[in-house]
Amino acid sequence: MFDSNFFTAAAENVKEMSIGDAAITAVFGYCVVFCGLIFLMIVLYCTGAYFKSKNAKESANAEAAKKTAPETAPDTEKELPLAPGSAGHVKLFDVPDKEAAMIMAIVADKMQKPLNELHFISIKEVK
Repeated sequence: MFDSNFFTAAAENVKEMSIGDAAITAVFGYCVVFCGLIFLMIVLYCTGAYFKSKNAKESANAEAAKKTAPETAPDTEKELPLAPGSAGHVKLFDVPDKEAAMIMAIVADKMQKPLNELHFISIKEVK
């Protein structure tokens, strides 16, 4: 790839460095590396501070929104989370809750299925 004349020509052009020149070159190289590391550390610190302040602003806004939100009256019906396996609300037409529960239990027993696997949409009394 390279012929032997390349290396001999390169070796002839290299001047001898004194110990002082080598020390100055080494110290300058170390300073460049450490300045680069310090600069990188400053950039990372500033980026972290930016995102922390952004997160603090968002949490402060969320707290302010939570405090200013009107509280619902206890009389109003809240949407409760559904139990695991439940199918939601059942509309009852002229049927008391106790009778609706009894009907659902009877249907589940006759179908030989667990109650939480059945989905009742509405129960209406036939007159």
